[in-house]
Amino acid sequence: MSNFTRSSRSRSRSRSRGRSPGRKSKASPSRKAKQSPSPARKPRSSSKSRSSSKTRAAATPSTPTRQSARLAEKQTNGPEEVEKKPEMERKPSPARPAVATPVADKPVADKPVADSEFGGPVGAFFCIVLLPATVYVINIMCTEKSCTLAIPSIPKKLSNYFDSKAVMIGLGWFVFQVVLAVLPVGKVVSGQPVKGLQRLQYRCNGFIALMVSLVALGVGQAYFKVDLSTVHTLWLQLITTAIVFSVVLSLVLYIRARSAKPNALAFAASGNAIYDFWMGRELNPRIGSFDWKFFCELRPGLIGWVAINMCFLAEAYGSKSGWPNYPLIMVCGFQLLYVADALWSEEAILTTMDIIHEGFGFMLCFGDLAWVPFLYSLQPRFLLEHPQSLPWWALSAVALLNMIGFLIFRGSNSQKNMFRKNPYDPALAHLESMPTNVPGKRLLVSGWWGLCRHPNYLGDLIIGLAWSLPCGFSSLLPYFYPIYFFILLVHRAMRDDAMCRKKYGAHWDHYCERVKYVIIPYVY
Repeated sequence: MSNFTRSSRSRSRSRSRGRSPGRKSKASPSRKAKQSPSPARKPRSSSKSRSSSKTRAAATPSTPTRQSARLAEKQTNGPEEVEKKPEMERKPSPARPAVATPVADKPVADKPVADSEFGGPVGAFFCIVLLPATVYVINIMCTEKSCTLAIPSIPKKLSNYFDSKAVMIGLGWFVFQVVLAVLPVGKVVSGQPVKGLQRLQYRCNGFIALMVSLVALGVGQAYFKVDLSTVHTLWLQLITTAIVFSVVLSLVLYIRARSAKPNALAFAASGNAIYDFWMGRELNPRIGSFDWKFFCELRPGLIGWVAINMCFLAEAYGSKSGWPNYPLIMVCGFQLLYVADALWSEEAILTTMDIIHEGFGFMLCFGDLAWVPFLYSLQPRFLLEHPQSLPWWALSAVALLNMIGFLIFRGSNSQKNMFRKNPYDPALAHLESMPTNVPGKRLLVSGWWGLCRHPNYLGDLIIGLAWSLPCGFSSLLPYFYPIYFFILLVHRAMRDDAMCRKKYGAHWDHYCERVKYVIIPYVY
């Protein structure tokens, strides 16, 4: 769902949890690709207009150039692009609206990787240490007694952090999700081309896994008298279990990647142990057809987040104190919709940077397994421990805000995915796109993607604000998610801009002139 997203992300969340940063990366010497610019050719014009079922071009194609195999493969989850099939290539009709296109850039040669992102090995080390500490500190600051930014009283007993029952719950949940993921149900889809033009196969049954998990929780409580409040009681111990497990899994994957073939390595693989442990050394670590990165992106953490919320709801209902807790019910409903949407559109994550470019290291592993479930559930836990009473008009306004954010988020992502799959879809006939110096790649410059370069990020931010508003204004901590997410998405947009500028050169500058705003129209 993240670099600590859904991401998308995509959250991307994304969860957008939408995760699509661009990076100033260089390829390792072993993967250095040689290339030479192709001789210029005069563009051919066509007297035939493109049919109405084709996406309109916003500019005339510039002089084509050959790219290195790896550069031509790259995809981004930022400003929308598409790779068209050769037989579907068309020149835009002279009658179509056009935007002047800059002179084609010379191909940019791949260079050795520089371990400079996130501050290089030093920055990676601090991220590895500080991010788990952040999860502890925020959760310790927000308890039933108080939820403030004051320096918390740190529990000193080891039993406050480790518990065998918490370990069994954590490991049992992970194994349960693995079993659901490998069941022969759900469609099998092909991912984007990776190194060597290989397309990996993925089984998409995340939505089924979500439904089965929720039914299992309900049946467990109703028929087997499972005490779901145990999750709240063993909160810190479960956090420790998730963090330790993510460290162990990251170590195992790093050791395994030391013997991986060069074409299996991530683009950020540098040879530095700390940096590679953080960024991930292997691109798509697999056991048979089971893909560790794809599984962890949307399954144990994202579904675990919803399961935690359901446990909080069950505890609130069982206590009868302050029930019905409408703000809690509303926020849990918002977040269930968000996760269900991500899993219903599970196939869309295959076009995000997390899957295509990022290695699977501690950054993604910790984000998926610890950061997401134990920080994204902060608002429901706050509302369980500190019930709020809001008038109906306030609840209605928050619900409307969440719906607006969701429509922007889902509408922009759907438009993006449709354009990637088939730019000639009749439903996209009203959209304009512009060519680039990368053969077969175009950028959307209208529709949602004409308002700003990351409309899905805008929707995500509005959704995050709607999750926090029901918590009132007595504490700033429930607003951690939208504040953190804004910083994350701005950083992602900067990384994406750097990668696209390197990839498209002057064409990217021209695109930025056409689509001026990054995330918030007329503001940023």
